[in-house]
Amino acid sequence: MLTTGVEHVPKGNNCLDAAKACNLDDTCKKYRSAYITPCTTSMSNEVCNRRKCHKALRQFFDKVPAKHSYGMLFCSCRDIACTERRRQTIVPVCSYEEREKPNCLTLQDSCKTNYICRSRLADFFTNCQPESRSASSCLKENYADCLLAYSGLIGTVMTPNYIDSSSLSVAPWCDCNNSGNDLEECFKFLNFFKDNTCLKNAIQAFGNGSDVTVWQPALPVQTTTATTTTAFRVKNKPLGPAGSENEIPTHVLPPCANLQAQKLKSNVSGSTHLCLSDRDYEKNGLAGASSHITTKSMAAPPTCGLSPLLVLVVTALSTFLSLSLAETS
Repeated sequence: MLTTGVEHVPKGNNCLDAAKACNLDDTCKKYRSAYITPCTTSMSNEVCNRRKCHKALRQFFDKVPAKHSYGMLFCSCRDIACTERRRQTIVPVCSYEEREKPNCLTLQDSCKTNYICRSRLADFFTNCQPESRSASSCLKENYADCLLAYSGLIGTVMTPNYIDSSSLSVAPWCDCNNSGNDLEECFKFLNFFKDNTCLKNAIQAFGNGSDVTVWQPALPVQTTTATTTTAFRVKNKPLGPAGSENEIPTHVLPPCANLQAQKLKSNVSGSTHLCLSDRDYEKNGLAGASSHITTKSMAAPPTCGLSPLLVLVVTALSTFLSLSLAETS
């Protein structure tokens, strides 16, 4: 009889298979070995180098392709041997467990003092937000964002892990003892990990391969409003310059449409004389480039030369005045 809470999947140890697949991939093998060493080697009194262990774990999940890193962390299991291997993926004796459990709100405060932990915890709250009315049970309807945010916490003081070998419930190493008047707030924080249907569904969907289209990263949608978190970065894809994800692309627009795009973005009026001429546009090497209108290019209208007709008029007037003065004298 299967243990309650363990997923029904075909026979075999999927977590063992995932570990074997990692060893066959040079990148996965390299970064796995890089965290196994500091997370298992004792320094003194059987205490590991927790700081180096956490740093190496962050590199593993940041640099190893999802099919391997997620394959080891979110593999589906049918028996205790498999679920225990899954729980041991991050070497919890070093990266996760401590002699005493701190209060969860105290741990949260400690996380907020570190910019990496703080931003990744914010990503987790945003991307794994449950929603009972959603088909996926996720507010964002995207399992990939949730799994990425969850794995991003591993290697911080908020490192979560499976709490036992019989379910998909996870939690950071903390409890709500000594919460005082903040007991309700503490339970709310802890249960966001332990009883999060969005996260559980995301883990199960990845492990079973039951809904691949939901956990795969979605294409970024361009918008004129700023986003509140970073997630939502696609794994292994570098982020562009700050704010670039909200820019209106102008490389496919005609030269003078740049100003129109800027007006749409800023809701300010402008005059058409600020547009670059086609000749200046090509001369400055902007044709076909992914450029955006900037304040520098809007600082002053382009310098224009005198037209041939105006030159003739000025020359004629000058000659006429010279002849008139000669006759008078």
